[in-house]
Amino acid sequence: MGKVDYLKDFRDAKRIKALAKLIEKEVSRPINIMEVCGGHTHTIMKYGLNQILPPEIEFVHGPGCPVCIMPKERIDHAIALVQDESNIVATLGDMIRVPGSKSSLQKERARGKNVRMLYAPFDVLKIAKENPDKNVIYFAIGFETTTPMTAALIERVLQEGIKNVFFHINHVLVPPPIKAIMDSGEAKIDAFIGPAHVSVITGAQMYQEIVDLYKTPVVIAGFEPVDIMESVLWIVRQFNEGRAEVENQYRRAVTWEGNTKARQMIYKYMEPRETFRWRGIGDIPYSALKLKDEYAELDAEIKFADILPDEPIDDHKLCICGDILKGIAKPYDCRVFGKSCTPQNPLGSCMVSSEGACAAYYKYGKLELV
Repeated sequence: MGKVDYLKDFRDAKRIKALAKLIEKEVSRPINIMEVCGGHTHTIMKYGLNQILPPEIEFVHGPGCPVCIMPKERIDHAIALVQDESNIVATLGDMIRVPGSKSSLQKERARGKNVRMLYAPFDVLKIAKENPDKNVIYFAIGFETTTPMTAALIERVLQEGIKNVFFHINHVLVPPPIKAIMDSGEAKIDAFIGPAHVSVITGAQMYQEIVDLYKTPVVIAGFEPVDIMESVLWIVRQFNEGRAEVENQYRRAVTWEGNTKARQMIYKYMEPRETFRWRGIGDIPYSALKLKDEYAELDAEIKFADILPDEPIDDHKLCICGDILKGIAKPYDCRVFGKSCTPQNPLGSCMVSSEGACAAYYKYGKLELV
């Protein structure tokens, strides 16, 4: 093989159109495909893949956006923590903008509260050393992709004996919400496009249980348009051949076993929670992680338990983000989409996150094929 250009080759219009023609030629039945990851949703919308595929292929958007699924009461924890002037709350990216029940970390920072947006989790160490008189609380979010970084940060904090860093763990897992959605029977899903970066950590083997339980194909795909189109073709061929298997289109990054060292690091410090409330979906058993009891001295939920609210809070009554995350609605089905709910003034988390389905539809949804 010659040298691969990972931008040019995987975004090549001729390859994309050729794959679309193959899919149109070979598809023999309607197929509803849930792309679990919000990154895939953005690629589908950005490159108009939903417009060039035959009508038999329908994309169903899933719950693979860690910011989108964060319930309001967990965001209210961060907002409560930052009210104390002795606390600094640090977190990644879009989490700053997600609305809680009455405010957001972005609004609190504008009011003078000590909120830090991180470019990398290890920035917490520098903040803690520069502010020895403050409690630095890392509000950790993400699926299996970002969890190893939190585990590595925990290890460094322990190794260096840093006493003013605490962890509010909000890491969630991919398989439990897939099972919850399938078990509910609300969404019609025939196949899954598996997340790319998550699968680098977990390995393709994680999806075998999904295939075995529901006889539903899972194809792990990279984030480029050629990756997704090729994965759709593989799904079509599985149906044509009467198969339901785990297939790995993203072989350049994902193995069957995944990153075993990263998973060992995660489960050295964390373990599954008995339950976790997913925004718009509800409580899902063993779908998120928490610090193990032996590391309770680092657990912000224990240290600051007396100031953290614990009442479940529903989304805005006009927001249908929960239905979008469950695969039973599209952003265009929402009455406030693009009107009172925009990226500048989001009512729901699906519009806030850069991986959210509503944000993707708002940014790319009006594109027309040339």
